[in-house]
Amino acid sequence: MNTCEAGCDEAGRGCLAGPVVAAAVILNPDRPIRRLNDSKQLNEQQREALRPEIEERALAYAVHFIGPAEIDLINILQASLRAMLLSVGQLTCKPELILVDGNKTIPFLEIPQVAIIKGDTLYQSIAAASILAKTYRDEFMTAIHQEFPWYNWKKNKGYPTAEHRSAILTRGFTPHHRMTFKIKDPNDTVNLFS
Repeated sequence: MNTCEAGCDEAGRGCLAGPVVAAAVILNPDRPIRRLNDSKQLNEQQREALRPEIEERALAYAVHFIGPAEIDLINILQASLRAMLLSVGQLTCKPELILVDGNKTIPFLEIPQVAIIKGDTLYQSIAAASILAKTYRDEFMTAIHQEFPWYNWKKNKGYPTAEHRSAILTRGFTPHHRMTFKIKDPNDTVNLFS
């Protein structure tokens, strides 16, 4: 007998701006999805093509966002784990096992779970969750780019590129920035928060 498992992953932990987004996915063994892989191994077009297929074929999926203010309040690790907890809680059917990408399990979850380092390369349910988390987050960052185009979030998605750090130096912070993150000067000579 097969165990009903949910894969869980997040996107956006290392960003300077935007939410951390977690997804949980229960795949349907009778409706396999070809080409599933870790979202970091796929290009943007491949991820975007897989997203509706995952959503249509999965037995259940859920996505949860935690914004910068909460990230600053509880820290990025706790925000990531909370987003995963809430995404699992939003699933329309209860899994018997949670496969979590990384080295930490989800606190306060009463379902058996296993943390798997590089799980998004080993388990299709985690790969599917990584794709959903990444595409939903990228879509959000592209949308807020319109409001703050000088940060070029449609391209860097909030990650600490030299261009993004330079824009912070010249333009300052927005409500979408994580204020507790240490940001280095684009020339890596000055720590803005030291």
